Amino acid sequence: MKEKVNGTSERIYLQPTPVRIWHWLNASGIITLGISGAQIRFPEYLNLFGSYKAAILLHNTAGILVSISFSLWFFYYTCVARKMTRLYVPNKEDLRHGLMRQAVFYFFNYFQGGPNPHHPTPENKFNPLQKSAYLAIMFVLVPMVSLTGLLLMNITPLREMVLFIGGLKILVALHFLLACSLFAFLFTHVYLATLGRTPLAYVKPMWTGWEEIDEH
Repeated sequence: MKEKVNGTSERIYLQPTPVRIWHWLNASGIITLGISGAQIRFPEYLNLFGSYKAAILLHNTAGILVSISFSLWFFYYTCVARKMTRLYVPNKEDLRHGLMRQAVFYFFNYFQGGPNPHHPTPENKFNPLQKSAYLAIMFVLVPMVSLTGLLLMNITPLREMVLFIGGLKILVALHFLLACSLFAFLFTHVYLATLGRTPLAYVKPMWTGWEEIDEH
């Protein structure tokens, strides 16, 4: 869906309401997980939630909510919108030319005022680098963080699986490193979201659903 804004630009309906709700719920959950997880990992330096037990309870609750949110996201794009592969899996053109073209834009052309080579549409919202990153994040990193977190929440009944991974220390270290990787992506995600023609140009669509684009 498109509509004219003025003589030189138009806006496109890019983010449906279910996606926007999921995005902010998921962002809030991941931030809560990061902060509560930091207190659990470094209790001698950080105490934001009163007690160690309270931090664990909050962390587990946020983890369950993020896992449910992820399941709803997966169901929506797979069964309702039916765009999962088209939106998140790079195609041949993306792999041959798109990745390099987008990387050159982010590292060089953006700082010289060059145009973004990717023009988002409801059927092709993400540029090749975004597709590749989201593919790794949403289909590898998030499921792995969720799985290791689930094992840590149920050590006794899932003892055999914990031992298969290498024991509790290995499981804790793996969960921590995966979480750090997820948070590193979060900072990168926020930075890239400021690279529109204004710092909030890419943020507004996640509130309103509409993104304003130049015709030329």
